[in-house]
Amino acid sequence: MKRFLLLLPLLILGCLSASAQRLVGRVLDAKTGEATPFVNVFYDGAKGAVQTDADGRFSIPFRKGGKLIVSSIGYQTQSLHPKSTADSLIVKLRTIDMSLGTAVVQAKREKYSRKNNPAVILMEKVIAAKKASNLRQRDYYSVEKYDKLAFALSDITPKVFEEGTFKAMPFLKEHVETSPETGKLILPLSVDETVSQEIYRKKQDEKKSIIKGQRTTGMNELIDTGDILASMLQDVFTEVNIYEDDIRFVQSQFLSPIATNGAIAFYRYFIEDTTYVDGNKCIQVSFGPNNSRDFGFTGSLYIMADSTFRIAKADISIPIKSTVNYVKRINIAQQFTQLPSGEQVLAKNDMFVLLEAAKFLKTLEVKRYTEYTNYSFEPLSDRLFRFRGNTKIEPDAMMQEDKFWAQHRTEQLTKSEDKTSLFVKRIMNIPGIKPFIWVGKSLIENFVPTSIDDEHPSKLDVGPVNTMVTTNPVDGLRLRASAQTTANFNPHFFWRGYLAYGFRDQRWKGMGEMTYSFKKKAYLPMEFPTANLTFNYSYDVGVPSDQYLNTDKDNVFRALTWSSVKHMMYDRSFKLIFDREWEDGLQWKTQLRYSQTEPTYHLFYQPVAHAHQSDPGLPYTITPWGPESGKNLANLNRNFLNTTDLSMTLKYQPGVAYINTKQRRILVNKEAPIYRISHTTGFKGFGSDYTYNLTEIGVRKRVWLHSWGRMDFDFAAGAQWNKVPFPLLIMPKANLSYVYEDDMYYLVNNMEFFNDRYAQLMFNWNLHGKIFNRIPLINRLKIREHIGFNVLWGKLTDKNNPNLEQNRHRTDLFIFPGEFKNGVFKPTGYAMDPKVPYVEAAFGIHNLFKLVHVDYVRRFTYIDDPSIARWGIRFMVRVIF
Repeated sequence: MKRFLLLLPLLILGCLSASAQRLVGRVLDAKTGEATPFVNVFYDGAKGAVQTDADGRFSIPFRKGGKLIVSSIGYQTQSLHPKSTADSLIVKLRTIDMSLGTAVVQAKREKYSRKNNPAVILMEKVIAAKKASNLRQRDYYSVEKYDKLAFALSDITPKVFEEGTFKAMPFLKEHVETSPETGKLILPLSVDETVSQEIYRKKQDEKKSIIKGQRTTGMNELIDTGDILASMLQDVFTEVNIYEDDIRFVQSQFLSPIATNGAIAFYRYFIEDTTYVDGNKCIQVSFGPNNSRDFGFTGSLYIMADSTFRIAKADISIPIKSTVNYVKRINIAQQFTQLPSGEQVLAKNDMFVLLEAAKFLKTLEVKRYTEYTNYSFEPLSDRLFRFRGNTKIEPDAMMQEDKFWAQHRTEQLTKSEDKTSLFVKRIMNIPGIKPFIWVGKSLIENFVPTSIDDEHPSKLDVGPVNTMVTTNPVDGLRLRASAQTTANFNPHFFWRGYLAYGFRDQRWKGMGEMTYSFKKKAYLPMEFPTANLTFNYSYDVGVPSDQYLNTDKDNVFRALTWSSVKHMMYDRSFKLIFDREWEDGLQWKTQLRYSQTEPTYHLFYQPVAHAHQSDPGLPYTITPWGPESGKNLANLNRNFLNTTDLSMTLKYQPGVAYINTKQRRILVNKEAPIYRISHTTGFKGFGSDYTYNLTEIGVRKRVWLHSWGRMDFDFAAGAQWNKVPFPLLIMPKANLSYVYEDDMYYLVNNMEFFNDRYAQLMFNWNLHGKIFNRIPLINRLKIREHIGFNVLWGKLTDKNNPNLEQNRHRTDLFIFPGEFKNGVFKPTGYAMDPKVPYVEAAFGIHNLFKLVHVDYVRRFTYIDDPSIARWGIRFMVRVIF
């Protein structure tokens, strides 16, 4: 303690000294005097470029005798030699016009033109020269890669340690350091390192990665699902390689400034200056998107001033006015090198991101450092490629010792980064802190861990929390208790289940599931890739479309329904499931199921033969049944429907990748197509009342349109081949909640359409603000447009239509669902007209307050019934970049 008190003044003085030795200034337009945002400020030949903020201000570490470069697209680059930090610099930039091939100072910048523009001519040659550096022309290549991802809390001030929560954490002063990018104090929270070998062979056009070392420290150790923090950061801030045409970044797709197709039309280019990079003379070309609010890059390329048109260096960012959420600043610095064989390849790739969720919150820093070494074109053994998927993790990758990291780490950890594990341990040892962490983890993960002690980790998690109290027409008030075991209990055997009680029907419901994972799991059995054998028993109430939900059917938010739910059923089922996935994206699922459904509330199973013939307009008079009748007609209606079936599903998604949470796993690679086919066979006589065969196929694909956003297409078709009653027919995926659900219909009622042949197309187009970004004032809101269409073609063959005269004596078909009004039965379920598709659309405003998505939905067909909702409002809360 005495030593700490002696060091404390030194630490404070060090912080003050670090903040004092900084050069601050402001950049203005020389003609108008207005502040110039997003200007690059850096020292010649050194790392650590900064950019001016919205007021044109910048702050950069002072380097005595250094040459300070100030540059921006469309302005003359200025070089300065600051003598001291005593005064604030005022830098005035003059505009340039490159349409005449020379730099001319003008009072007003002329309209940008691509015709006869020397910058455009130069970039066309750069794009054409890309082919010479394409490593895929080689039969083989390999390269060693080191990647470091660091996450830190930014904008820490010395007074933070003297007041508020942090006052009780004096040790934090040992963990803060000065960010070279911002000059502010930061607190490193996590560091993830990876050493891998990238390999390629032309014969199969196969590129794979072998991970030899993997190390994670810090906040990841607090999160039970392991690498979720690192996985999310890596998914959002993916590595940028400008030699690739389309670059996935911040969960969107950006067009490279040297893309073969589209770059010249999307970007504007300006020749800024000639300079030297590693002793080579280069031409500096600045670039940016035509509209600064589009999803595009901006920055400078340094092109070799010779006939090769190779890129020696690139400084990349995004426009300050970009509609990318939460990103306050991005700097990407890339260095390229020429191999002895002539190819220009990426050598270093540094990324710095400053995140800000809201003005009143602290900012966060994300740093990603990547270096490539030891490029080789020697033949590779076929044995190296003998693994499924694109990535293989060596068995000892997570157990590498310090000697390994000292040998392969090309970017040394800072003192604070090296102590992130110690930081977490110190946090956990603070008296009274564990209850706060316990509550925070429960809110974030939607599960309550029974322990947050590293030495005795949680073996049982309670949740999901949002299903504990809810309501529906059958249960009334519904209480549910749920829990699941974790790999800390057993890495191969898992149990989960719930017990629920409805106060209206006074019935207990529940589910119990046992899973054996043939692969050892880190936390839960759903972790990719799966190889699971599962036995499941459940008894609960619901509607048919519950099976299509991506969330729990009794999620509290699903109680908000736009349509009254009157047709429900109890379902008791036993399932035996084998689920196998492979790293290359192939998935095989087999399920043997016995199910017994019991109609309830306004739903009943009445055979057609038990209905009485009426007038020609209404062929049958339905015997009253259900809550309104008050009669017991068990001799006429079926109390239960029993089925036994075997189903098999085959799905293929190349390059599939997930982020695991405690509740579900999140698909992150949505660019790859998803192909699926399934078949279900019912066995009459083996506990089943019917024989049936249901076949379905589908494909999903995302298409990126660069500045015009993305389109998602999902096509599916299927057929029920046998004679079956309506519960075994094909029903649309009806979403009855106001909360928007992906891949479900907006305005289809529960059990409204029955088909035994169908085809559907679901289309969604997110425009990323392409229209709103061009409307003054509105463009400041960063809102985005959404357009969606759902189209369903359906047909019910005569053998399954209970309304036809030829079927009036059938006992194996049931009358379609409906409701009684004044003693008269009115059907609410119909067979679709094969000539008239169901069509609905959505027109939405997304990204309100960077969080809320609102859609106006409209139905265009099957609207003759005045009780049918023709339009509605749907919403969801979703964090997107």
